[in-house]
Amino acid sequence: MAAPHSAAPVGRHTTRQEHRQEHRQEHRTGSHKGGWVVPVLFGVAYGLYAPTIVRRGGTPSWGQFWLGIISGLAVAGAVYALHRFGHVLRRELRAGAWGALAGCAIGFLYSLSGASVYASVILGLIVGAGAFAAAFYLYYTHEDAAGHSAPY
Repeated sequence: MAAPHSAAPVGRHTTRQEHRQEHRQEHRTGSHKGGWVVPVLFGVAYGLYAPTIVRRGGTPSWGQFWLGIISGLAVAGAVYALHRFGHVLRRELRAGAWGALAGCAIGFLYSLSGASVYASVILGLIVGAGAFAAAFYLYYTHEDAAGHSAPY
């Protein structure tokens, strides 16, 4: 005798609280869809822009090609790591990590333009401080002191 087929549930009504808990769990485990899209876009943009600065309108070279590949992978990897595993850090450290990443990335690009090391460091510090302030404000206004997402 054949086993009867069970009907697939059409839909499940979830409360707002259940939806928030599912979203938090997806965010913590990294199972949400598209978790790699933003890092890849940043990596591609950075990897295309870095050799363009060095080329200065000349013909492309293999060194510039590898500069783009390596710098793009480094930025994509760093953005992915912070996006994926940043939730384990306190908000101050997480904001500092985003600030350091932004400052280093911009400082490196500026150094490729032929600017002095001091100018590159100063610009990197300014951009890093701005990114830190913006990230800290975002985390401070959207999390409680324990690092849990705000209930809204």
